[in-house]
Amino acid sequence: MLACSRCGLHATRTQAVPGTGPCPADVMVVGEAPGFNEDVQGKPFVGAAGKLLDKLLERIGRGRDTVYITNVLKCRPPQNRDPMPNEAEACLPYLRAQYKLVQPKAVLILGRPRLGPPAFGFMAGSAALHLTYFGLLFRGYGVSPRSASIHA
Repeated sequence: MLACSRCGLHATRTQAVPGTGPCPADVMVVGEAPGFNEDVQGKPFVGAAGKLLDKLLERIGRGRDTVYITNVLKCRPPQNRDPMPNEAEACLPYLRAQYKLVQPKAVLILGRPRLGPPAFGFMAGSAALHLTYFGLLFRGYGVSPRSASIHA
């Protein structure tokens, strides 16, 4: 994954951002794509979104060290633009492999619901629709999508 060149993002990244956390872990957090800070540090959710994630995890009695954190995309899109379907498709084998290794009991999906499975293109619908298609991605992996709202 660190030397991946499956899509054009490898040419503009500083480094790949695979994921961090224990393996296995009860909870897997999946974001959309690395941002500037993540690209520089090589770790997911280290910028402003990471600080919010830390606060939310703290509110439910968990620390960052108890969850596995990753993104669908492993490389930052230039100027933090929205991910393209072909980029998500290129990263799917990595995300599926991470899921198998982490063996989470719950998957927390963060980011805009538009980023759905590449086979369905961009999702312009609700988080519930996003969860439905996320579930289709992992059909046969024992994932049962659930919807939740967090008000910070």
